[in-house]
Amino acid sequence: MKEVGIGKNKSIRINMTQQTYTTSYMAYTSVQEMPEHYQTLIEQAKIATNDSHAPYSNFKVGAAILLNNGTVIKGSNQENASYPIGFCAERTALSAAASLASYEKIKAIAITAKSANNPVLKPAAPCGICRQCIFEAENKHHQDIEVILTGESGEVFVFKSIKDLLPLHFDANFL
Repeated sequence: MKEVGIGKNKSIRINMTQQTYTTSYMAYTSVQEMPEHYQTLIEQAKIATNDSHAPYSNFKVGAAILLNNGTVIKGSNQENASYPIGFCAERTALSAAASLASYEKIKAIAITAKSANNPVLKPAAPCGICRQCIFEAENKHHQDIEVILTGESGEVFVFKSIKDLLPLHFDANFL
């Protein structure tokens, strides 16, 4: 119970509690310290940045998806002069996976970025729309997707599920 002032000599009592959300993830100091399968997937994501179309931001993002059968599918961000209709690398890769191997489950996704303007020295996290799309892929296949985040250099973060990055997710139970 907390008393909150609402004006001159007036207050109301509010029932509330402070909640805390915590997450856990693996943090590697560099790509070279990671297991080989992670290194390979990150390398594919870095290669995907070369296919990026980012003439406006010069911020190139690559994503590489590892399917359960070992296939890797890549995607890169595709900007548009009408900014809202561009595509993020993660959603490009997810769409390609859904089109090329719709019944194959996704084991992991590696996401990286590089910039012509400023070096990306920390892990690049997916935007909210991409987090929701990765979450939908987890639900579709009833399997967590490992999320591997890196920049041009420096630390690498590995999350066991997108739910660690999207704790208050929206799903079909709301519909």
